[in-house]
Amino acid sequence: MGLNAEQKNTVITDYKLHEKDTGSSEVQIALLTKRVTYLTEHFKTHSKDHHSRRGL
Repeated sequence: MGLNAEQKNTVITDYKLHEKDTGSSEVQIALLTKRVTYLTEHFKTHSKDHHSRRGL
C-alpha cells in the first residue's frame, strides 16, 4: 500500500525548509526513509510477498 497523502504531508511539513518546499534533499530522504521503514515492517509480517520485494 505504501504511504498515503496524509502521511506524506506530515513528513513534508516536518522536514521542509520553506513553505513550498517538497523537493529538497531533506524532504526526499525523509520520504524514502519512511517508505523503507514501512516496507521493512511489511516484510516482517508478510515474508512470502515476493512481488513487493521485487518492487524495491
